[in-house]
Amino acid sequence: MPEPIVFCLNPSTLPLARKISALLGGKVHGPARRVPEADETFHETTAHLQDLFAQGHPLVGICASGILIRSLAPVLQSKHTEPPVLAISEDGGSVVPLLGGHHEANQMARKVAADLGGHAALTTAGDVRFGIALDEPPDALVLANPQDAKAFMAELLSGASVRLQEPHPWLLESAVPWTSEGLLEVRVTPESVPGTPRRLVFHPKTLALGVGCERGCEVEELWQLVESVLTEHHLAPESLAGVFSVDLKADEPAVHELAERLGAPARFFPAAVLEQETPRLQNPSERVFREVGCHGVAEGAALAAVGIAGALRVPKRKSRRATCALAQAPEPLDAQLPGAACGVLSVVGTGPGSVQWRLPETVQWLQEATDWVGYTLYLELVEDLRTRQERHEFPLGAEIERVRHALDLAASGKKVALISSGDPGIYAMATLVFELLEREAQSAWRRVRVRVGPGISAMQAAAARVGAPLGHDFCAISLSDLLTPREVILERLHAAASGDFVTALYNPVSQRRTELLGRARDLFLQYRSAETPVVLARSLGRPEEQIRIVRLEQLEAAEVDMLTVVLIGARNTRELCSGANAPHVFTPRGYERKSA
Repeated sequence: MPEPIVFCLNPSTLPLARKISALLGGKVHGPARRVPEADETFHETTAHLQDLFAQGHPLVGICASGILIRSLAPVLQSKHTEPPVLAISEDGGSVVPLLGGHHEANQMARKVAADLGGHAALTTAGDVRFGIALDEPPDALVLANPQDAKAFMAELLSGASVRLQEPHPWLLESAVPWTSEGLLEVRVTPESVPGTPRRLVFHPKTLALGVGCERGCEVEELWQLVESVLTEHHLAPESLAGVFSVDLKADEPAVHELAERLGAPARFFPAAVLEQETPRLQNPSERVFREVGCHGVAEGAALAAVGIAGALRVPKRKSRRATCALAQAPEPLDAQLPGAACGVLSVVGTGPGSVQWRLPETVQWLQEATDWVGYTLYLELVEDLRTRQERHEFPLGAEIERVRHALDLAASGKKVALISSGDPGIYAMATLVFELLEREAQSAWRRVRVRVGPGISAMQAAAARVGAPLGHDFCAISLSDLLTPREVILERLHAAASGDFVTALYNPVSQRRTELLGRARDLFLQYRSAETPVVLARSLGRPEEQIRIVRLEQLEAAEVDMLTVVLIGARNTRELCSGANAPHVFTPRGYERKSA
């Protein structure tokens, strides 16, 4: 979960806000005009609250409940996904969980109230009467039938007693009236038991799935094998604590896709560790030992995961190219699973710089990461999302060092975000990642899962700001000759100009390089009118944003810098001035001809 944000709306409550943020491990946010000393400041309260709520931050407001209610009401969607929201009186005496009572809000309220000597005003009936929220179990348990929880709780609150088939500390510590003759029933089992409005079924994370497969095995084969084993033995996928294998399979796509489908983490053991499990194997294999260095991958990995107190539940099962086995631990496996995690490198684009232009996928990957790698400016653009991530800053120009460092971190098992502005695949870091993977072929890097998340590019943002200049065919050309020879750049400029493409020019000038922009202008003037609209968009999405529309003949290097993207219109690109609107630029696509 992202870090909690404590809202402090006036200077007098700043000391209380700092105390609460230290207790919860969060940050203090305040309006720039009234609380400039806050960790982060904002200018528009409602928009800021809604943005952080959408990102999943727990919100603690030292303010009237109505402020939070009115601000968040338009963006409320589902109680099953919303983060905690608390309102705290300015004297700290009342702590009210407004949202997310079963998403840690009640626990947070109790914790804050205890520290402040105040009162936690809990209103969720189950918590008040029984001290437990049955529809929000701890991480080690999964409620199989949450849709029945409301009806179950209604009967429980009406006086029905409950029989508990399998004891569990979380349940036994509550004030629920347990009895062997209860009308209602609670099951805690790895078995696939049907739930009803009178039976809640919880699946403990006690099962370890061991898998092995041939190189290049299709995920469907592995998936069908595992699915058939779970079905045959009436075991619930929700009880799988993880997918385990030998470390030689850490770069096997089928294993990772299987783990994703099951919603379980993947972990890997050295062959020597699995070999220690040989006395407990039911199906040891000399052939497997010769190939990978242990007498069993699937059974060995499952047993290594559950430890000496666990036992094999389902011996090795085989398909044509895959194997799987299940072991069971006496207690739910800890979140810190044994085995090495496979590192993940997420190459993300933050957009031009505005918080509103970040994609939800990008925000999620940044929050999941343990480490952030990037140019200092790019890291600063997302600093508001950082909780416990370690920053690895690199200067402009150290792109290769940046990518190597990110791959090395990921190869050590970390979740790494390599950060670009704009879109990571447009003049950014994504292509360099794949270049180095291909060129250097380091074995450790092969075990890193690489994923690329799109971002809003500068040319898209610039186009949106002025209308629709990219409405017909367009292209993008970088004028930087650090990586591309000048003659190649000029050849591409000539092709774009003669082909009548709307053209986005990235990296138009630098301190030492100003000539190419003038050469580009002169080339385009051979094919376009001097009146052709040109958009100059600088620092898009940031407070210093500047948008200008000039004529092609007016395009000068002195008017732009490396933070500017230049959009040169096609022959039919037009500027439109209408009514109270700012001037718009658009490129017709041919609908007029179609209607005629």
